[in-house]
Amino acid sequence: MSFEKTIVNSWNEWDPLKHVIVGRADGCCIPAPEPALDAKVPEDSDMKGQHGPRTKDTVDKANELLNNFVSLLKKRGIKVDRPIPLKHNQSISTPDWEAESMFGCMPARDIILTVGSEMLEATMSYRCRWFEYLNYRPLLQKYFNEDPNMRHEVAPKPRLTDADYRKDYLSDKIGVQKRLKWTEDKFFVTTEEEPLFDAADILRFGKDLVVQHGFTTNLKGIDWLKRHFKDHRVHAVNFPGDPYPIHIDATFTPIKEGLIINNPQRRLPTEQRKLFENNGWKIIDAAQPAHNSPPPLCYSSVWLSMNVLVLDPKTVCVEKSEIYQAEQLDKLGMEVVPVDLRDAYAFGGGLHCCTADVYREGELKDYFPKQ
Repeated sequence: MSFEKTIVNSWNEWDPLKHVIVGRADGCCIPAPEPALDAKVPEDSDMKGQHGPRTKDTVDKANELLNNFVSLLKKRGIKVDRPIPLKHNQSISTPDWEAESMFGCMPARDIILTVGSEMLEATMSYRCRWFEYLNYRPLLQKYFNEDPNMRHEVAPKPRLTDADYRKDYLSDKIGVQKRLKWTEDKFFVTTEEEPLFDAADILRFGKDLVVQHGFTTNLKGIDWLKRHFKDHRVHAVNFPGDPYPIHIDATFTPIKEGLIINNPQRRLPTEQRKLFENNGWKIIDAAQPAHNSPPPLCYSSVWLSMNVLVLDPKTVCVEKSEIYQAEQLDKLGMEVVPVDLRDAYAFGGGLHCCTADVYREGELKDYFPKQ
C-alpha cells in the first residue's frame, strides 16, 4: 500500500473534500442533568428525566448507518478517519464538579474546528463533554506527526463552575414564547464568566468566520476567537427565531460560493445580512423538513434536514428521507447524494455534525471584500 501524505488544510465549507473524520456511536450516553444541558432539552422532549447509556440496538443501528456513510465517502475517493472511543459511561470530575457520564464521539464537528492547517479543539460548554476531545487526540497527534505544517491548537479549558450558567434558565415552566424573547434579547443559559464555544457554532468563509452567539458559545468565546484568528474577520450572528440556539449548521448552511440556505423559522436579522448581500451572496429559505418531529430521544430539531455535507461545489450529501431539501438542492444545480442517517441523529446530529474536515482542496480567499 502506498503511503499517502497527510495534508491538513480547509478554508471553507464547500471546496472539494478529500479527507474527513466521521464519528462513531459507540458507548454514547444520554447525560445526567447539568445546567447547560437542562436548558437545551425542549420542554416537550421525550428526553426529560432520562439518562444513562443508549441501548445496544440503537447504538448498533447508528453505527451501521455511519459505517455505510464512510463506505460511500471512500468510494468517492475521500479518505476517512474515525475517532477512538473512550468508555463514555463512567463518572468524570474536575476539582470543581462531577458528572455521572460523558456523552459520546459521534458529532466530530462540535469539537474540532479546522481553519487552514490548524485544527483547534473547542472549549465546549457542557461538563459531560469536557473530556470529549480525548476521542480525537490519537488522530490529531497522527496528523501532527505526518504534516509538518499542521498546527494542533487547544482553546483554554473552562472551569464550568456554577458561575458559567444562569440558574433562572432551568425552570420547566418558562414556555417557548419567553425563550424566544430571551433569544431575541441575547439572554442565554451561559454567562460571560469565561470564554465558551463549540466548534459547530462556527462557519468558515475563507478570510471570514461567522460565529453563532447562543447557548453553547458566549461573547467571550467569540472575543477569544477574534484574538486567536488575528488574520481573519470574525462576525457574531444570532437567530431570534430559535428558542434553543445550539450550533449554526441546522440554521445557516453555505452550499457553495455565493449561496446560503437559511432556516425560514430562524432568519438572519436584516442588519447582519448586509455582509453577505453587499458581496453578492444569496440567502434563500431552506426547504421544509420531511418530518414533523425528530426521532426518539434526539436533542435536535426537525431542521437537521438542512444539516447537509457539501462534497464539492456541485455535490452535496442530504439525508435520504429529506426529500424536500434534496429537491431544492437538485433544482439549484447540485448533484444530490442521498445518505440514510436519520436513525443516528439522536447520537449528535446530521451529516455535517458527524464529520470534521481534515483536508479540502482550495486556498484562502476573501469572499467578502466589501465590509
